[in-house]
Amino acid sequence: MANVRLLLAEDDPAMVELLRWTFEKQGFEVVQTPSGEEALLLAVESGPDLIVLDWMLEELSGIEVCRRLRRNPETANIPVIMLTARGEESDRVRGLETGADDYVTKPFSPPELIARVRAVLRRVRPALAGMVLSFDDLELDMATHKVRRGGETVALGPTEFKLLRHLLENQERVFSRERLLDAVWGRDSDIEIRTVDVYVRRLRRAINAGGRRDLIRTVRAAGYALDSES
Repeated sequence: MANVRLLLAEDDPAMVELLRWTFEKQGFEVVQTPSGEEALLLAVESGPDLIVLDWMLEELSGIEVCRRLRRNPETANIPVIMLTARGEESDRVRGLETGADDYVTKPFSPPELIARVRAVLRRVRPALAGMVLSFDDLELDMATHKVRRGGETVALGPTEFKLLRHLLENQERVFSRERLLDAVWGRDSDIEIRTVDVYVRRLRRAINAGGRRDLIRTVRAAGYALDSES
């Protein structure tokens, strides 16, 4: 998720290293502190788009940090995801009632946290949900609905755009025509299965214009995948 600044308030060095690597690999700009007091200052000074906040912090608990963030007009609208080893329902309710937008219980997987972050951004900061999905030299900007290959704009219709987005979100996974039909047109669609082939051909023609290498692999008797070995 490019051009998204994230404030990470966590005091466990091993967790910090893991999360920083995970977020930066996904394109986030990460500002980090182990201190609750400093987190409040950085929330104002660095202007993060989202805060990942551990419940147990030095000097000031994550719950109190969240409470103060919500009371300050400068930080009241910054999305907050709380991390905690406290998994009881009462703790989750307390965290959410304090103003957290989501609550993730340790241990968790990094992909789960990334998915939660993206979901919160889509919900509370729609403009930031516009990730730039990329594969090889192909880019799809979900905020502007623009597609580029090798820096050059690729003109796509809305259906081809949805098809490409689905493939970019699931790179190298093979999808049957039936699965693509469900994902792009919906389960209740009365579109014929052969329509998938038509739109894959259109998408190929658009993104491979000028003799570029084909990035869509046809898997015999299985379907299609976005694959650098196609």
